Amino acid sequence: MTAIDDLESLKLALRDFAAARDWRPYHTPKNLAMAMIVEAAELVEHFQWATPEESLSPPPEKLAEIRDEVADTLIYLVELADVLGIDLIAACRDKIAKNAVKYPAPPRPA
Repeated sequence: MTAIDDLESLKLALRDFAAARDWRPYHTPKNLAMAMIVEAAELVEHFQWATPEESLSPPPEKLAEIRDEVADTLIYLVELADVLGIDLIAACRDKIAKNAVKYPAPPRPA
């Protein structure tokens, strides 16, 4: 397996993984978006009844489960962006710029 250490290598590894299993025909934007939301819902379940303080420091076994759900959600997001030809870094950079205009930072005291 090739080292996965950035979004591009993750995208390529996911392409190879899906292709090796003949999953690409099922990786439509609709299916990937729905799968991502299912995984995001599984992530939310870990925090559903936690207090804000509890959510900041889950026990190690719960944190391991949360880590897996975060990974599942990211995997589907990366695959969705890939199928649609969206550069995630550029999209995030553009969205941060839009948000900076929409939600300007308050002036800092002198």
